Amino acid sequence: MSATPRVPAHPPERHRSQRAGWLRAAVLGADDGIVSTASLMLGVTAAHASRGAILTAGLAGLAAGAMAMAAGEYVSVSSQRDTERADLARERHELATSPQAELAELTALYVGRGLDEELARRVAVQLTTHGALAAHARDELGLSGTTAARPVQAAAASATAFTTGAVLPILALLAASTSARAAAIVAVAVVALAVLGRLGAAVGGARWLRPTARVVAGGCLAMAVTAGVGFLTHTAGG
Repeated sequence: MSATPRVPAHPPERHRSQRAGWLRAAVLGADDGIVSTASLMLGVTAAHASRGAILTAGLAGLAAGAMAMAAGEYVSVSSQRDTERADLARERHELATSPQAELAELTALYVGRGLDEELARRVAVQLTTHGALAAHARDELGLSGTTAARPVQAAAASATAFTTGAVLPILALLAASTSARAAAIVAVAVVALAVLGRLGAAVGGARWLRPTARVVAGGCLAMAVTAGVGFLTHTAGG
């Protein structure tokens, strides 16, 4: 009697989709930090405000933006987590009260994915034996450990990224001369946005040109509009 061949061990693969949650929050936070703070400071600069007023606007924007991003991410992802928990509670109840119906439902899912009915039922039975709720969460609800909502992680990543991005135009203001304030803020913001777009594409495994161009173009538009508002405000008031 021949022994059953052993399947060689294979190290677990790490896919880039596992980074989707924190990557989205981090890129969004950094982009917003750069764009909103630089735009705010440019608007005040265009209104011919003093260096102190521009700095105050930048610091206030940093503090308000970081808290808003953290609170927004926490509330949003918490709502997602609450929905996931409600779905899991419903599945747990259905497994306890109608196990055969749930087994048939799981079997139908696998048939729909291409397995013949006999094999689909065998797979459903084995997965149910080893963890019915996990099987339904993964295959019926699309939930897994790598995609589960993590409100605190999302809030922390978003606030930290926003602060990191917002600091850059503030440093540009502090280093620039009076005549070069606007140019320095714009230059630092554009370079930072280009680096952010390139980094986000690299971490996510995407080609870099389109994401980078998208990030830079959006930031430039926001800065131009806000600077125009500041200029018009100064003109109307002066």
